[in-house]
Amino acid sequence: MRDALNPASGAVWNLRADPAADDTIAAVLAGAQDFDAISAAIGIVNSQIAQWNSNGMLADWQAGASGPASVPPHIAIALQAYVRSQRTLPEWADAAKIARAEALFMEMSMMSCTLLFCASLPQCYVVPDLAGVLQLAGQLTEHTDYRIRSTAAMLFPVMMRGGLTDAAGFGVAQTLKVRLIHATIRHLILRGNPSDAARDDAPAVVPPISPPISPPGAPGLHQALYTQGWDVAQHGLPCNQEELAYTLLTFHYIFLMGLRKQGIGLLPADEEAYLHAWNVMGHVLGIERALMADTMEQASALFSRIQARGRARPYLPDPRPALGAALMQAMADELPLRILKPLPLLMTRYLCGPATSADLALDGQVSLLSRALFAAFMGLTRAIDTLARLVLPEFSLSRMIGRVVGYNLTVKLLMDQTRPLKLPTELLNQVDTATRGWHDDPKAPGWVNWLEQRLTGRRQAKGKEAR
Repeated sequence: MRDALNPASGAVWNLRADPAADDTIAAVLAGAQDFDAISAAIGIVNSQIAQWNSNGMLADWQAGASGPASVPPHIAIALQAYVRSQRTLPEWADAAKIARAEALFMEMSMMSCTLLFCASLPQCYVVPDLAGVLQLAGQLTEHTDYRIRSTAAMLFPVMMRGGLTDAAGFGVAQTLKVRLIHATIRHLILRGNPSDAARDDAPAVVPPISPPISPPGAPGLHQALYTQGWDVAQHGLPCNQEELAYTLLTFHYIFLMGLRKQGIGLLPADEEAYLHAWNVMGHVLGIERALMADTMEQASALFSRIQARGRARPYLPDPRPALGAALMQAMADELPLRILKPLPLLMTRYLCGPATSADLALDGQVSLLSRALFAAFMGLTRAIDTLARLVLPEFSLSRMIGRVVGYNLTVKLLMDQTRPLKLPTELLNQVDTATRGWHDDPKAPGWVNWLEQRLTGRRQAKGKEAR
């Protein structure tokens, strides 16, 4: 942590990526002389990593062992070497802490999803360089749910029971896939191995390709990345160590701070267990140990340092307002009652604070009346919670509000049966079973659960089922 917190170290982490994954993709693309050959090789990789459907199967996995397509030997060798060397957890992983973190995530249930949508993802957009890569890689202003659903497709495998520690879990397998996707993005943007682009004698700028390499029209993802161009001197490497560490902080530190903000923060030991579980995931994702925080104090210092350095490096045109607006609209669209539609934006502003709201241009999009009502409601809620906890220590209307938002977003955005998450069928069934079990808050009295059911529409649905 000492190096990570040193202001002078920012440039170092900005120009470091993930050699293990980057060298794997470089080996896969060796000999590919044009974009079509590169795209074909990436297609083979995607078909192979789609087979990684549990942690245990990685031990004996062989490229090309299933499926009709043959795999060129150099691709098979590169992927197999990557899996063998990267599939194990670090020596410092603590299974008991990981298990506790998994239990906490499930206890938070729909609240976990609210914090993902209204805190983690918005904070992820704050660093301009990272927002620029996200916009390129996901075309997020047009397909906002792509980022939301991709994030959930990694979050659930990691935090489901045994996700990181059991052979039957899916967290390690899913994280190794994401790691190769990051390496592919870097390779396409830089048109070569990121390790080469970071050398002192490498060109400072990868120029855009013009005219387009294919007929006019909407470019595919790979083509958009390949032709965009990139300023290494200004922005560092895409998806670099600093940006990966920042993203990790949004998953654990921002989540925990969101709970504190709601007045339902965890015990210090539980917070450190949650940080630890995600640090283990970060190791599998290729993040260096020096960029991991073991305590909330360390996380706060690291988060502030990276965010300040990011804000000092503008990315023009600024992608952040469009990303923020698209995310807010996607959430509002899924809430059934008109009175609830401003809630995600107001909750985001409440959880993330004025600086982040200004970065994402969320500070002027709600009427004064809505803001006043929300502020009064949250103030009254906290006052009621404070008084009620004198008798019922775990009482929380704040948690109920988060669950109301989270239920709609979970059911509508994540568990839509017409476009299921891209997860192995067995894991998807586990996620579906878990989320459908998030009906009542076991820590809340009956009348609070009744009110929650009314606000989410679950009470009417139960009535229809009974009839």
